[in-house]
Amino acid sequence: MRALRNFKDGAVHHVTSEINRNEMDLRQPQIKAMLLTFIKRAKQKYPFQLLNFCIMDNHIHLLIKPERGQDLSKIMQWIKGNFARYWNKVHHKQGGHLWGKRFFSKIIDDVRQFFRVFDYIDKNPEKAGLVKHAEDWEFGGLYHHRQGRMDVVEIPRRTILELFFLGTGKIVEW
Repeated sequence: MRALRNFKDGAVHHVTSEINRNEMDLRQPQIKAMLLTFIKRAKQKYPFQLLNFCIMDNHIHLLIKPERGQDLSKIMQWIKGNFARYWNKVHHKQGGHLWGKRFFSKIIDDVRQFFRVFDYIDKNPEKAGLVKHAEDWEFGGLYHHRQGRMDVVEIPRRTILELFFLGTGKIVEW
């Protein structure tokens, strides 16, 4: 029997999900772009805020805040399931799993932890040697913020930092 997820209504979650067998099935830019399209579509279906993200070649990171009453598991099931069906169709696969284990999520409940995770997500492609500078990774929130693209991350970076800090040491509701 699976352990229950640690979920807190209105909380920010760091979500990661890996490709099955750690294969590099997301390495093509057009595949990453399509995954972003599915994330945007999910935002139309389920109200949530995506504060930061990074799509790597074999896994994803999302810093996500479902609106009150929304189910993080349903959001992730929709994104991963619909994207997997698309991926299987494009690659003429009729079975097997694209995604590995169920997604991992951790509640972010203090400012230091928030900044550490936010920075970790930003720097992931640089640390992996995929780009020289993290802001050059087209499939990450840092790039989108710097380019003024608010189609995936709709909240400007400065506003995120202001909303989360407010001198309390805890993430506050907005």
